[in-house]
Amino acid sequence: MSDTTDTVENRSEIVFLYDAEDTNPNGNPLSANDKPRIDESTGKAVVTDVRLKRYLRDQLDDDGHGIYIKNPSKADYEGAIDRDDLFKAVTGLNEDEVEDYTGEEAADAFLNNAVDVRYFGATASFSSEFQSALGDGFPGQFIGPVQFSHARSLNTVVQKSESKQLSTVVSSGGDSEQGTFATDNRLQYALVPFHGIVNEVGAESTGLTAEDVSRLDRLLWRALKNQTLTRSKMGHHPQLYLRVEYATDEYHIGRLDDGLAMAQDTPDTELRNITDVILDVSTLVDDLDRNAEHIDTVHVKANPHLEVQTGDETGGPDQLVAALEGAVGESAVERIDVYGTGE
Repeated sequence: MSDTTDTVENRSEIVFLYDAEDTNPNGNPLSANDKPRIDESTGKAVVTDVRLKRYLRDQLDDDGHGIYIKNPSKADYEGAIDRDDLFKAVTGLNEDEVEDYTGEEAADAFLNNAVDVRYFGATASFSSEFQSALGDGFPGQFIGPVQFSHARSLNTVVQKSESKQLSTVVSSGGDSEQGTFATDNRLQYALVPFHGIVNEVGAESTGLTAEDVSRLDRLLWRALKNQTLTRSKMGHHPQLYLRVEYATDEYHIGRLDDGLAMAQDTPDTELRNITDVILDVSTLVDDLDRNAEHIDTVHVKANPHLEVQTGDETGGPDQLVAALEGAVGESAVERIDVYGTGE
């Protein structure tokens, strides 16, 4: 468990919407040249939960939090290490110290130090010798209380027709050089909605706290901006974050992202950036209105450039907030200040 005892008590449902402009939102390593994942039946971009969680883990790591499943490019160790060493690295415990712990105490130390496991869970399979040192009370698996579904873009996507052949030349020793070629695959534009759940029941097993959940309100926005600064990922922008915190135990509406739709006249093939989009949130707001008695707080952050439609009215983030307040009550809507600037 984490050091604090305020394990989260309320279930939450998350909608996180971002766009990807002239970039590859999620390449498929099994395809030729890491092509973007696209649903062949619908023509919509697909982004896996694994891709999103990598952004989140990397941002947590950059923020100084302990991470069990580190990005190899950011790890402070060289070469491949096994799970025994990953455990020791994140907890700071050596094998002799582990032997002085019960299995339950070792699990607590693990969860206290590995915030990504508190969120997303992990498989804890170790060598037989290390497992013996941990003891029988150490779980073989931690089920993460925070989970995201695969995302499919709201629009049909267009692959960039001007994809280029990139050449890379590297020295192979002496005066000889070797060259390689790869195709630069990108999508013209994709508007991607993720749906997530914070399960308060599962939180009990990993010690996920209210503070951990509150951190998510800023983490997703910051991670999407900070962890997409590589050549293939430049062009990602967070547009909308919504976390519905429920008051009723073991209750959530489900698939709130299904309440998002595009309402602009511009065809999908001509979309270039968020200013071409009108996001219809009417169904989502109606869902919240019908379930208002079960809702404690709606936490919201929207890009100033996002234009939304509610019923017959369109406007920016203020229009969205007004619609949410009309659905669940003014006191139940909280604007998220991601950077502490009062905006």
